[in-house]
This record gives sequence, structure tokens and C-alpha cells, in this order.
Amino acid sequence: MRTYKKAAALLLALATGAFSLQAQAEKIGVIDVQAVFQQLPQAAAIESSINAEFKDRIEEVQRLQTDIKYYIDKQQRESTTMGDKEKKELEGKLRALSAEYQEKAKPLETELRRRKAEEQNRLLGMIKDSVDKIGKAEKYDIILQSTAVVYLNNEADNLSQKVIETVSKMK
Repeated sequence: MRTYKKAAALLLALATGAFSLQAQAEKIGVIDVQAVFQQLPQAAAIESSINAEFKDRIEEVQRLQTDIKYYIDKQQRESTTMGDKEKKELEGKLRALSAEYQEKAKPLETELRRRKAEEQNRLLGMIKDSVDKIGKAEKYDIILQSTAVVYLNNEADNLSQKVIETVSKMK
């Protein structure tokens, strides 16, 4: 019963706060950051530049994966006809390839993730700057992320396309 009363009081406080916010805010804008991010030409350029930067290492890891798969398939196909010496050589080769793969794949994955995060954060900073400029220029009191908005009366207050255009012109 106590938690019910607390929840009701909290709900009432939030509702009152939302109504007072609505009364104070005259102009509210909305932006879909994820959609903006996906539509930016810089996002595609970042992806291709990172892939080019790590191309050799990615190809080497893929080659190792292919070799490991080949030897596993060979082991499954020919295990009944192989002698003990051939089986041991094949197992040794598989262990060596697996160790090399682990040695190269994990650091590559970590570095790729780090570089992508760096570039995405830089791009998100550009989006934030663009939102700030548009908000000031068009005198918005509040700009919310679209995931926080249930209903938008005026589609002109969706600033996503304006942000895309502004950020696309940035370098």
C-alpha cells in the first residue's frame, strides 16, 4: 500500500511538472539522432576509411578463419583414412592456426571498436553543435530526442532533416 501511495505521489509530481513545463516552453523541437547519424555522408565515409585503415589486418584474420575451416573440414572428411602421424600433424596445425587467430583477431576487434567509437563520438559532437546552432537560430526553447516524444503536432518541429543538411556541410 505504501509503495502504491509513493508511486501515485511520484506520478502526480511528474504530471504537474510536465504541465508546468508545457506552460513555460513555447517552442519545442524534436530530432531523431539515430536516423540523422545513419543518413549522414560522413558516417559512410568513416566506415570506409576505417575499413581501409585496417584492411590488411582484416584480410589476414579472414585468411586465418578460412584456413582453420579448411583444416577442420579436412579433419572431419579424412579422419578415418588418416594415420596417427597425419592426425597429429593436422591437430598441431589447427592448434597453431587457432592460437595465431586468437592472437590477431581479439586485438583487431578491440582496436576497430575503439576507432569506430572515436569517429562516432566526433560525428555526434558535430550533430550536437548543429542542433545547438539550429535551436538558437530558430529560437527553440527545448529540443528533445524523438524517442522521448510520443506525439508531435507540427512536423515542422522535427529538426532531423535540417540537422542532416547542416552536418553534411561540415567537415
